Amino acid sequence: MPSVAFASEAPLYQPAPGWIVMAAMPDLAKLDAGAPPNLIFDVQQRIENGRLWAYVDSATRITSPELLAQATSLALPWVPDKGDLIIHELSILRGTERIDLLAKGEKFTVLRREQTLEQRELTGILTATMAVEGLQVGDVLRLRMSTTTTDAALGGRVQTVMPVFAAPTRLGYAKMRFSWPTATPPKWKLLAEGVTLTPVRNGAYSEVTIPLPAPKQPEMPADAPVRFRHPPLIELATFKDWADVSRVMAPLYATPESTNPNDPILAEAAAIMKADPTPIGRAERALELVQQKIRYLAVGMNGGNYVPQKPERTWAVRYGDCKAKTLLLLTLLRAMKIEAEPVLANIGLGDIVPDRLPSPMAFNHVLVRATIDGQTLWLDGTGSGARLIDIHDTPPFGYGLPVRAAGADLLKIETHANARPMVDLTVDVDESASVDLPSAVDAVAVVHGGYAAALTLAKTQMGEKEERDAVGGFFINYLGEGQFSDTAMVPDPLTGDVTLKAHGIVNSAWTTDDRRRKRALARALDNVTFAPDRSKVAWTTIPVATGDPFGMRYRLRLRLPDRGRGFAIEGEPDMKEHVAGYEISRTTKLDGGVVTVDERIDTVGREVPVARIPIERDAVATAKARAPRLVAPVATARKWEIGTSDPAGATQVAAINAVLAKAIVATTADDSSAYATRGSFRANIGDRAGAIADWTKAIAIEPSIDLYLKRAATLYELGDVKAALADAEAARALDPSSEAAIGRVTMLKAESGDLAGGLALLDQRIALGGEMRRTFRTAKASLIGEYGDPAEAITQFDALIADKPGSPSLMNARCWTKGTRSVMLDTAVKDCTRAIELSEDSSAALDSRAMVWFRLGRFDDALADLDAVLAAEPGQAASRFMRAIVLQRLHRDAEAASELKIARRIAPSIDRHYARYGIKAR
Repeated sequence: MPSVAFASEAPLYQPAPGWIVMAAMPDLAKLDAGAPPNLIFDVQQRIENGRLWAYVDSATRITSPELLAQATSLALPWVPDKGDLIIHELSILRGTERIDLLAKGEKFTVLRREQTLEQRELTGILTATMAVEGLQVGDVLRLRMSTTTTDAALGGRVQTVMPVFAAPTRLGYAKMRFSWPTATPPKWKLLAEGVTLTPVRNGAYSEVTIPLPAPKQPEMPADAPVRFRHPPLIELATFKDWADVSRVMAPLYATPESTNPNDPILAEAAAIMKADPTPIGRAERALELVQQKIRYLAVGMNGGNYVPQKPERTWAVRYGDCKAKTLLLLTLLRAMKIEAEPVLANIGLGDIVPDRLPSPMAFNHVLVRATIDGQTLWLDGTGSGARLIDIHDTPPFGYGLPVRAAGADLLKIETHANARPMVDLTVDVDESASVDLPSAVDAVAVVHGGYAAALTLAKTQMGEKEERDAVGGFFINYLGEGQFSDTAMVPDPLTGDVTLKAHGIVNSAWTTDDRRRKRALARALDNVTFAPDRSKVAWTTIPVATGDPFGMRYRLRLRLPDRGRGFAIEGEPDMKEHVAGYEISRTTKLDGGVVTVDERIDTVGREVPVARIPIERDAVATAKARAPRLVAPVATARKWEIGTSDPAGATQVAAINAVLAKAIVATTADDSSAYATRGSFRANIGDRAGAIADWTKAIAIEPSIDLYLKRAATLYELGDVKAALADAEAARALDPSSEAAIGRVTMLKAESGDLAGGLALLDQRIALGGEMRRTFRTAKASLIGEYGDPAEAITQFDALIADKPGSPSLMNARCWTKGTRSVMLDTAVKDCTRAIELSEDSSAALDSRAMVWFRLGRFDDALADLDAVLAAEPGQAASRFMRAIVLQRLHRDAEAASELKIARRIAPSIDRHYARYGIKAR
């Protein structure tokens, strides 16, 4: 073990050594306003006799009060067990005056504080600080300083790495200069584009110089491997090769046999061997011991940057960093005769290690590589939640360097899917009543590994509400927006897993496609996108990086309406493929009215070669297109058919009500969401009185435009126009510019007989101009068309269409006015047909044209258009009402009665609404 030799624990004040070439200060009088604040940034380093001397000269022009606040507080860190901090100059330049602060007796104060203790790190770094007095905006602050570094752990070798600042970084005079004795040159490597270095002899020394900033570095795609996206660097080191690095580190991880009969570490090893007869089981127990019994704390002081803490010390204090944990784990494994060695690694930049200069600086981590029965195990003492099932999981470190007395070369760490998914989610979904209602869910997620450890820690710091919100947020992330009750977060100290549970309701996953109700069943590909951009010539050879090993399992059990009669699965129910860096497996079944899905997706950390990019892109698109979807029968029960309670054999409505009732019990005084959600659900199933009651409670807690307008719409359906108008006015009071609130107020004013008041409000908004002017002009024309003079409305629509020819919405609005008011019917059909041709969604225009056909007595044509609307949107009450009217005219009274019943259930105000047009059902 190298001994620790301390240098000075206070800054030294000395001239710069003779080999330093001092930068000339630019003529301040000639600087223009656009000059960068960093007038000088000069780095000069020398490697000699096992020591690194690093000199920095900075001159900063104080151009603003903000920069002044930063510059007046100097903080210079250094490591006293490795070298000195030497101050050469600290001065202020003010015009032609130079103020020498050191000559005035100003000194730095040394602080002994651990700035990274919150990150569980003891560095041993001292900080020299000074509050610079007298500095003003317009001054230039110049600081020249050096640090020296001799690291005994490196066996006389030296290393340094510096970032290479590149454009668009703006600097004045800036360079980096590195020198060394010509007779003992270090190796050096520049990882930056557009810079060429040639060593130059300068007496007995050689040197390279980099002018700064370097040219702008090439842009790289975000999905490129790290070796293509690394920051620009220059490295120098005196190591011969990777084997030399390995050999130098080897003595630090030696584990001599203990002769102490009371050695607690040997006692732990003996206990493990007694508890488990298998080498692999013993290795897992040793790893679990180090992870659970030794908390993480990095120790960089007293030579600890590379020197691990002794195992007996680690066991006694019960803390240690990756080095200490690795050495303790090695001691345990070797005591049990398990082959094991330390391996240096880099978290984050492991992919670039082969391109770097051989030195310990290429690494920031160390772990154990064990070999049992010919199999390689990667054991990381800084991890968490180690269990036997996970023992073969691989770390995403790219490359590692085995630490051996004989030396070793870099080793590629091949990754594969983890044994267990990080998240194992099981969801029981009740959709037994209707494909229109929210889904009632019972969800259980088992989380393990680092994620579980983080949740376990978080639970200790959360109150009951915070935990409930956290669990709900977790399931919202996976299942979509919803409301949850009976939430639980249960850590298991034996397995290290955390189980999350919740009952809840989530938004329905059913959508209308091709006039059929359909529902996605698979989740694996939901968040998978594979669209690499390799459009630039320089990118055409760059592979695609995929995510580190991570897995998720998703199990769904879905109860269907009517015991699943007529439901079918389209697409590819089962799958087992490797797609774009993902391994995906899935089985899907429909049996006895229940759909079951068992799906797993893993990222495996492998790159996609350039040649396979188009193949994998197509594979992802194909897999998504073939993902299984559930298709409901045409005659499946809709929400307007089931009423306020479950049909026979169903439990969905009751389950939803139970969840919402519990959510309301658990709600806090300032949270209206549970009442708001139940109000919307009650309105959905036709319980309008219940909906109004819930929204009233929600408004009392937290009034909003949305809640007022929902209650207004429901009050209107129930015939209370006066109360509806009051709610609409309350919504507009919250935001007088709200388009939705203004629209509702103007309609209800007109409905109440105050058309002039509604038009006056719209005229106010129109007079304000701006982007919404056209919207309010259209609203005015529509309001007149509904409640006023249809000829005037059509004139206004004509003007709007002249301003915006070809607008399908305006053409439809003009057609609707003509049809409902039975005027200009000869041109109405043309308007509607043109709107149908131009619309992406033609349902509204088809409904309008059906009205015109009805006025013209062409009932079969009207029925055809209404059938087309309802095939796409069966919940349209207006279309159902008109279909009933048309069927009555065709003497199909039984069908008409059925349609009329549905229309009135969906919209109780429908008869009132159409009576305005003189259309009444018999």
